[in-house]
Amino acid sequence: MGTFSIKDIEAVTGIKGHTLRIWEQRYAIVNPKRTETNIRFYDDCDMKSLLNIKLLNENGYKISEISKLSKNQISEKVIEITHQISDFQGHIRSFISAMMSFDEPGFHKLLGMYICQFGIEEAFIKIVFPFLTQVGMLWQVGSIQPSHEHFASNLIKQKLYVAIDSQVGKYAEHRKRFLLFLPETEKHSMPLLFANYIIRSRGHEVLYLGQEVPLVDLQNAFENENPDYILTMMTSAQPEIDKQAFINFLVNNWKGAKILLTGTQFNCPNLQLCSRSLKLNSMDEFVCFINTLSPSWAVSGG
Repeated sequence: MGTFSIKDIEAVTGIKGHTLRIWEQRYAIVNPKRTETNIRFYDDCDMKSLLNIKLLNENGYKISEISKLSKNQISEKVIEITHQISDFQGHIRSFISAMMSFDEPGFHKLLGMYICQFGIEEAFIKIVFPFLTQVGMLWQVGSIQPSHEHFASNLIKQKLYVAIDSQVGKYAEHRKRFLLFLPETEKHSMPLLFANYIIRSRGHEVLYLGQEVPLVDLQNAFENENPDYILTMMTSAQPEIDKQAFINFLVNNWKGAKILLTGTQFNCPNLQLCSRSLKLNSMDEFVCFINTLSPSWAVSGG
């Protein structure tokens, strides 16, 4: 079971420490524990309760009203609100609540509900990816454990694998061929998996190599492949990789392909791109680009 300081509670829930103390004193909404040296701390159940209380409070419920509800009643009202609200930050907090308590059924239910409500593409772009960004920030400041991030990421990947599998073999008449990979030391595969789904859902072919692919192996293994597009991403800090040399390598080794680059690590001010390399600055921009290659999607928007 995890233990959290009041600073951790502030970082994860957004509830200020002095506000939390007032709530505790007036309404006894949580009962923090204390160490042998009398330092207050909170456990996983406290964290989940506070996330749910925060969501209810943001959606019109007074703390005095919430304090009279049982835990089951609070959970039921949170589910009702989650169905109704259009504020994506509220959905993200619901995800965080399920993650903090390792609530696998609850996390699955939320993800399935968001996909049904918004469609898989909007759900990922507007909720899942911002959620993962927030999780990364919480991990960096030590407010959550790596196990929390792995728990959430693996459940989300399961949904993507199912979605990708449903598109295998469904090709459009004027399809393009894509080669997808992440460079060596790049471990964040979620955006590439999502790109895999987007491309396949438009009827194109995908040769998906996944993460941490050494460039030498890529060259030797696929020297006879002729993709129309090569997509790679770089989101983690990669000081050991010369970004310009990396792009030049791809351009020079696949002369018939256009190189698509995404990720914050390609936001270098002096990066030189040619007519066969294109930087896409966001997932929305990437989806728009793929739609331009897919006539029916470009006209109808999918």
